[in-house]
Amino acid sequence: MYGEAQAQALAIRVEDHAPLVKRIAHHMMARMPASVQVEDLIQAGMVGLLEAAQKYDAERGASFETYAGIRIRGAIVDEMRRGDWAPRSVHRNARQVAAAIQAVEGRTGRDAGDQEVADELGVALGDYHTMIQDAASSRLFSYEEAFGDDDSRLVSERVSLPFVGPLEGLQRESLKRALAQAISQLPERERLVLALYYDEELNLKEIGEIIGVSESRVSQLHSQAALRLRARLQAWGSDD
Repeated sequence: MYGEAQAQALAIRVEDHAPLVKRIAHHMMARMPASVQVEDLIQAGMVGLLEAAQKYDAERGASFETYAGIRIRGAIVDEMRRGDWAPRSVHRNARQVAAAIQAVEGRTGRDAGDQEVADELGVALGDYHTMIQDAASSRLFSYEEAFGDDDSRLVSERVSLPFVGPLEGLQRESLKRALAQAISQLPERERLVLALYYDEELNLKEIGEIIGVSESRVSQLHSQAALRLRARLQAWGSDD
């Protein structure tokens, strides 16, 4: 049970960091289906912030803002996964796109271009762009999900988990290396989009201004990078 002083301190911490929830929610909106409202993300993020405020231990070394950011992102992703916002056809399209990328790159030995993947799928280029946008936003498959949110949440959970089994640790480290290698081998523009979005935390409009393309094209590049990574990491047992 919280005493009055503790409850007041908790309320102040949550109030002070509410803008952080809004910033993260708006940033993550770029990967959400059009049906999702930013208010949904903020609500889920506030739950994560409250949990962070309750569980934070300054003696563990991380700043509260860092710890809270991990919990907020994790809460938003968890809520979107529970909702499963996409119809079956969108998940099917994601599998087909990843398979097409894998087939083209297997034949040519180089990065598959947009038109090549569209031809492999037997669809128009515009339809292909729609497919990759819908697939990546609905499934939340991305660089951040693969080893941003999830891995960071594992780090945060070590506050209460004193030991991670050696086999699990080896598997995660091995997959991290494979993912890092796959990212390093992405086409330059896709790699830059990921770096600006995840490392610099720029939004799609800001990224578009930097690389000289429209906001919608940045969204397509982000989605295609995610699906290209998915295709190249099939050996790790994608759940699809």
